[in-house]
This record gives sequence, C-alpha cells and structure tokens, in this order.
Amino acid sequence: MGRVKAVIYQEYGALPELVDLPEPECPEDGVVIAVGATGICRSDWHAWKGHDPVALPHVPGHELAGVVAGVGSGVRHWKSGDRVTVPFVCGCGRCAWCGAGEAQVCPAQTQPGFTGQGSFAERVAIHAADTNLVRLPESVDFVTAASLGCRFATAFRAVVTHGRIGPGDWLAVHGCGGVGLSAVMIGAALGGRVVAVDVTSAALERATSMGAEAVVDARSTPDVAAAVRDLTGGGAHVSVDAFGSPELAVASVRSLRRRGRHVQAGLLLGPASTPPLPMDLVVSQELEIYGAHGMPARGYPAMLSMIEEGTLRPGDLVGQVIGLEDAGAALAAMDRPSVAGMTVVRL
Repeated sequence: MGRVKAVIYQEYGALPELVDLPEPECPEDGVVIAVGATGICRSDWHAWKGHDPVALPHVPGHELAGVVAGVGSGVRHWKSGDRVTVPFVCGCGRCAWCGAGEAQVCPAQTQPGFTGQGSFAERVAIHAADTNLVRLPESVDFVTAASLGCRFATAFRAVVTHGRIGPGDWLAVHGCGGVGLSAVMIGAALGGRVVAVDVTSAALERATSMGAEAVVDARSTPDVAAAVRDLTGGGAHVSVDAFGSPELAVASVRSLRRRGRHVQAGLLLGPASTPPLPMDLVVSQELEIYGAHGMPARGYPAMLSMIEEGTLRPGDLVGQVIGLEDAGAALAAMDRPSVAGMTVVRL
C-alpha cells in the first residue's frame, strides 16, 4: 500500500501537522478520491476544538472535490478518472431515507472528516459511492467545487428548499461567514430582498457586495429582530441563523413575519443546543422551523446548473487558496474572527 501526505492532529486544540500516512483502503461499495481541493470550514474547527468529538488522532476535511482514483467492486455508476464532489453527509445507500434521496438524514450516515478520516489529504475514501458522489461539470474547477460541499450547499438547501425564496421575498441572514454570505448570494440571485446581520462592518460590506439590500450592525443595535422587522415592513419571509448561537437563533425567529420560515443552518452544539425559542410566536403566527443538514447528492444538479449559467458565483466567496502544508495553521487561525472569505486548500 502506498503513502499519502495528510494533515493530522493528535489532540483537541493541538496544532495539526503534515505527515505521511498509509493510503486509505477502497470500500467495496465506495471509491478512493484523489483530492484536488478541500475547503477549511468552521465545522472542521468545531471538531478540532472538541465541540463535535472525533476519534483521535484525526485527519479533518469534509468539503472536497477531485478525481476518482479507485473503485470498489460493488460500485455501478462510477469509474476511475471521473471528476466528482461529495456532500459532507454521506448516506449508507441501503436505508429507506437513502432510497428516497434524503441521505442527509440517513441514520447510518458517514461524514468524511468526522466519522472517518477526511480530505486534508491526498486521498480520501468515500462509502456508498452510487448514493453519494456528484458528477462535476468540466466548467466547474476543483477550488470552486470544494467551496460547495458544506457551506454553500447548506445555504442553498436552507434558502431554496426550506426557505422557498421567491422574487420580492425578504430574507434575513444572521451571521455573514461562509454560510451566511452564501445565503446572501443565493437569496439575491433568486430575486429575494436580503437583510444581512453581523457584528463587523467588513462582513456587512462583503454581504452588500454579494447582493444584500440592507444591513444591521448587531453591535450597535439593541434589538436586532425589531430592526429587521422595521426594515422589511413587518418581518422577513425567511430568516436564517447562518452562524449558530442561541442568541442568533432566537433573533432569527423573532425577525419573521406571520407564516414566516426560520432555518437553522449554523451548528448548535453542547450547552448551546437548546436555545430559548419563542414557541408562543411559532404557534400564534404559524411559523415554520427547519434544520439544514447539508444537501443530498440529488440536490446538486440544480445548484450546479445555476453555477454553470453564471447565476451563482461561489468562486467569489473564496478568499484565499493555500497548499496542504498550510492547512493546519489555517484551521487553527479560525480561533480568530475573519472576513477574508472561504479558505480552500489546493492539492
């Protein structure tokens, strides 16, 4: 068996190191992908900090694109050389949820970079390839595709599938990091009117450049939800907590107009997992509440079509492209706020 370069951490919070590891074995129902690019995401940071426990030592990385380099004997639809990307939630391929195309809620799901070794490596193994792989158009490069896997795809499902944004609808986006800026871009591209909420002027400026019509600086606004309701003439049709905090989740729900839709896209883990949502408003105003746990493979073609035609430009959200040797330091740097855009590792 060959060796591959990979970034690994031995303990939570320890600086990840670039090392040589054995090449991953190809699952019978899966593939090994030669990684062309992989994103560095806040979800990777949560695992590295121990908020979302993983088996140590660990190779992170779950936003990936590349070329199929090995194919298991049970795979029917893929061959070596295929250009692919992968949802960050991979289904088992056998249960009723996977059969219905809802692999993102598969009870036996796997997640590269969480349940197993991830894509901060030259090779990564993916199970149930016929359920989980997504074919990449030639016009979509690996760096752009790697920016889709978690943040952009999650935002797309939040805004399009759950939010059902239409022309003229108001969309409030709370938190303008990778998921939030993706949601701003997608909402504006669909004809929505977007209000962006954040605590930094730089993030709000980027949101404006992505199509936000109005912004709310949460640092200087005592009641963010009231400000959103005022700006939108009674509340947003759809509101997204794109960061993941109890305060933002509550503000998002309170930002809605009657019959509005809240989507929780940011992770809420540990003590933060049970925010005090105003269920009196949910009942009396018939609000809808959704979770967005990535997007299954069957949802990608519509998103990729919009990228090919230029309606969506996820490449604009990429702030820097680095090498694998710099991935560990970039992950650790997420301890500090940044509005530089998504960081993508190109291999």
